[in-house]
Amino acid sequence: MAVTASALESWFAAEDEHFERWRSGQISFQEQRRERLRTVLPPLGYRLPSDLEGLDALFDRYLSLYRAAWRAFPGSMSLLHELRGRGYRLGLLTNGAEAQQLDKLARIGLDDVFDVVCVSERIGVHKPDERAFLTLAHELGVDASECLFVGDDQAHDVAGAQSAGMRGLLIDNYAEGAADIETAVLAFVSESRDAR
Repeated sequence: MAVTASALESWFAAEDEHFERWRSGQISFQEQRRERLRTVLPPLGYRLPSDLEGLDALFDRYLSLYRAAWRAFPGSMSLLHELRGRGYRLGLLTNGAEAQQLDKLARIGLDDVFDVVCVSERIGVHKPDERAFLTLAHELGVDASECLFVGDDQAHDVAGAQSAGMRGLLIDNYAEGAADIETAVLAFVSESRDAR
């Protein structure tokens, strides 16, 4: 099956829809995975297994390929080391299942970089709920107003952080001509320091 822009768009739309259903407690985490398959694959002409075990095995196959593709964005590691060298505490706030998110950090080599990792499953609230951001600040031992939250989603990351009193910086790693994450964050940090 060829991957087309339309198929990718369908996958991401289904992911957003069913992940949100899981996030709001309507379905289980495993069921949101099954629903993504049920939503996307039949219209593409793919015949789904009729049993739950078959659906789960199909998603596991996808997940194996998905994991193999995990990479840190270029410049992420050097940025985190630069910020650490400047004395900043580093935290991560992410939605999802804790085991998967910690696995992702380990696979991309970022598992021992952060002072605090807040995963929505553990803390009980999800981005963009301001309580998620306040939990991160609390676990870091800093006031929310002292935090810069860097994310790739305007509504979930930047607006959520701002509602909690943090500064928010949107990074679009796929936008044409966009600054890389290291350049954008260090410029923002410098401008913020100079403005004080």
